[in-house]
Amino acid sequence: MRKLKLGMIGGGEGSFIGAIHRNAALLDNCYELTAGSFSSDYENSKLTGEKLFLDPSRIYENYEEMLEKESNISENQRIDVVSIVTPNHLHFDPAIKSLEKGLPVIIDKPMTFDTEQAKILHDKVEKTKIPFAVTHTYTGYPMVKQARSLVLDGKIGKVRKVAVEYPQGWLSTMLEKDNNKQASWRTDPTKSGKAGSMGDIGTHAANMVEYVTGKKIKRLLSKVNVFVEGRLLEDDGNVLISLEDNIEGNLMTSQIATGEENDLKIRVWGDKGGIEWKHSTPNTLIHKLSDGPNQILRAGVDNSYLSDFALAHCRTPSGHPEGFIEAFANIYRNFAYSVVNFIEKKDNDSIYDYPTVEDGYRGMKFIDAVIESSKSSEWTNV
Repeated sequence: MRKLKLGMIGGGEGSFIGAIHRNAALLDNCYELTAGSFSSDYENSKLTGEKLFLDPSRIYENYEEMLEKESNISENQRIDVVSIVTPNHLHFDPAIKSLEKGLPVIIDKPMTFDTEQAKILHDKVEKTKIPFAVTHTYTGYPMVKQARSLVLDGKIGKVRKVAVEYPQGWLSTMLEKDNNKQASWRTDPTKSGKAGSMGDIGTHAANMVEYVTGKKIKRLLSKVNVFVEGRLLEDDGNVLISLEDNIEGNLMTSQIATGEENDLKIRVWGDKGGIEWKHSTPNTLIHKLSDGPNQILRAGVDNSYLSDFALAHCRTPSGHPEGFIEAFANIYRNFAYSVVNFIEKKDNDSIYDYPTVEDGYRGMKFIDAVIESSKSSEWTNV
């Protein structure tokens, strides 16, 4: 497999997620960062490109210029993939323009500012078959892959109930008034969209439920809250969820859970057992049995009791911690395989999966349903 040339939109000086994407992309040597428009501030973009040792001629003033000029470079020199790491309201336009140039896209979540934009991207990808990934990072962890394998292989029996929670505490105060860049745009409805915590981390929780169970959320009943006075978007919420196959559950997100970090946790129960995974101990999966003691499963390339699906996403022997960057890198690596297969007109290997435009579209519909249900106090279809 040849190394893919990566062009990045967003992720300039002051960005948190840009460096995460770059480190993840480079971890498996599948990509080389070749070009970028890292900020709407060209001086910021130039500074970022200089620090990354890019060719100055491929540090662009805006993404329109990057897409246009890169498309006219010889095929063996121009970018192969576009990575979009801007705030939500700046996702759609560079994504659709990249697809129109025939370029595969990997984009941060939530996929777009609103559902109408998401549908346009979804339909475009469905029509063109151009690879498109959404970085729902937590599905990249090997023990989340193992959890999915146990559920889909019937190891916990028929699934009955699921519970997922994602508490954070970083927005317990009015941080957006303290010139905090991340807080400012994430709590601004003109940049973040109609949801705060439910868009930022609720989409992760909903995606985790659907990924691990293999079943879609069909309808929900929600109540979202604004705890910090003066905040424009909700910072907390609780959702009852009903999935396909008569599975019931609950989903909680909060960004005012004081003292919490990013402790995403999922539990799934069937008629023969259950599973439990939490982000604070990501290399561990608990398999609960109705007829025996709980089993503690651990990530590691030497743990042959894991499924092939999980082992394909382990990187080190057991006992060597793997974390957020590695999970992110699994998505980038798997997407690279998909892009090369697309270029060479080969079938994808499903073991190297990643969140797609369909997951991104469902995330936006989840946001719509949560906000609508909270306003109406009624069950709402997703």
